[in-house]
Amino acid sequence: MLASKASAARSISRIARSYATAIDTAGLKVAAVDPSQPTAAVTVVVKAGSRYETKPGVAHALKNFAFKSTAKRTALGTIRESELYGGVLSASHSREHLALTAEFLRGDEEFFVDVLTSFITSGKFTRHEFEEYVQPVVESESHAATSDPSTHAIEVAHALAFRSGLGSSLFASPHSSITASDIKSYAASAFSKGNIAVIGSGIDQSSLAKLVEKALASASTSSAPTTTASSYFGGETRLEAHSGAQTVFVGFGAAGAPTPELATLAAHLSTQSSVKWSKGLSPIAASIPHGSSVQSVYLPYSDATLFGYLIQSSTPSGVTEAGKIAIKALKDATSAGGLKADDIKRAVAKAKFAAASAVDSREGLAALVGSKILSGSEASLDATFASLDKVNGAGVSKLASSLIASKPTYVAIGDVRALPYADELGL
Repeated sequence: MLASKASAARSISRIARSYATAIDTAGLKVAAVDPSQPTAAVTVVVKAGSRYETKPGVAHALKNFAFKSTAKRTALGTIRESELYGGVLSASHSREHLALTAEFLRGDEEFFVDVLTSFITSGKFTRHEFEEYVQPVVESESHAATSDPSTHAIEVAHALAFRSGLGSSLFASPHSSITASDIKSYAASAFSKGNIAVIGSGIDQSSLAKLVEKALASASTSSAPTTTASSYFGGETRLEAHSGAQTVFVGFGAAGAPTPELATLAAHLSTQSSVKWSKGLSPIAASIPHGSSVQSVYLPYSDATLFGYLIQSSTPSGVTEAGKIAIKALKDATSAGGLKADDIKRAVAKAKFAAASAVDSREGLAALVGSKILSGSEASLDATFASLDKVNGAGVSKLASSLIASKPTYVAIGDVRALPYADELGL
């Protein structure tokens, strides 16, 4: 199993490295790779995530408006035609991007590129579709996010850490006042040629470029939505909850491009074992009390990173004990001799595998390549691996020290009378 996973990682690495970026005269960004699979996929990535939204929740609503009526097809027509071709359509969004994906049999790319791009160029955003189809899904997803302590804690942590921009929630409020007109207006500002990247898998790049150029010929060339550069603030909040696990998120933010040292530190502190049923060699995993969990959280963005722990247990005391262990492990990494050569080697290898496995799926590959193309970064794993190879113990220790010295982002959800405060965990 270990050998097969390593082989898969090397294969994915080669695939990601083979991507080439093309920018035609119209300013469209297109990249493609052909791993000789029997199916193909195309993803349109747009800088239209929640950090750019003009009204809270409008990015979430825009994602759920995907594949509804356009000038070419009704929503039902899109469903019927896609099923006749045997294709699968999906949409997702993050704090920075909206991704529209079509997966299909090789040779059907012309139809599915047209389906994806027609939403970009001629989406109708009708009121009845918003009220009947979009709004109920938005409310359901928002309620599910609020009901899940893990998701809720991460959402609140972003708001504390970054306030605006990256602090904007991925989810609309269940009682949001968003209208179809708001969504249409946001789409009009976001769907401009310079704000779009198209990623293909199982398709020739020149063929995809021709299809995209033709399909998006009428796309807007107006200025894309902008946002201010991210700044880190931090803060602490406590939210009463009567269901789900007792939950604490404790983390730190860093403004600027993600660093290899932070990726390495996150890998070092991760409790995920490489061998099933084994606790591995994590400085945290072996000491976590039974019934508790500590998950390392590493969320890099174009101009900031949120790093920390998601700590959960069935009891507040379990959270306290596990939290103290997690914070101690972070503090241990601050000393010059805290991370030995083997620790760094192991953490760098885990960070490399995490970067490679992020492109294991087409969704992950499109997200990685699309975001890098839109930000002007090199869309390959070679640069990532090269930067990780330069990481040393002194650099990681210095980073850990700066994190400990900064103001933490602390969120407690559950029995707030019994859950620990940040200083009770050693911060």
